Amino acid sequence: MAYTRGNLAVKEKASQERVAQQRYKETTKVVTRRTGLPAREKFLYLITLVAVIVVGGVMMSRYAHIYDLNKQAQTTLSDVRDAEKTIADLQVEKEKLNNLVIENARKLGYVEASGKDVIFVPRSTSAKNSTGTESSSDTANK
Repeated sequence: MAYTRGNLAVKEKASQERVAQQRYKETTKVVTRRTGLPAREKFLYLITLVAVIVVGGVMMSRYAHIYDLNKQAQTTLSDVRDAEKTIADLQVEKEKLNNLVIENARKLGYVEASGKDVIFVPRSTSAKNSTGTESSSDTANK
């Protein structure tokens, strides 16, 4: 209760006025404005983003290079296996042809040389004709 001019028996008029005045509800809306980021902080974020992108790009390029090297290694191993198969086939064919040479020579009438029928022709590099190559007639005459 309020003390009004020394008399405590007086009714408060203010409380009646407050009830009468509260016919409408007073609402307030708090508006907060978000301040933007400072330029330095934006620049720091930009530099960080660029650094992450560059590091990611470098890592991806290294992985691509490693993948390419692995692919080349596998291709080379495959080529080596194919070459080994070809070499093995050619060696088998060589052996077959070596065996056929003797048979074909016998069919054509050639005879194997005995120990006394063998003729040795020495190689000499001193006897050369004018063209610089050794002729068979020059070595036979010497």
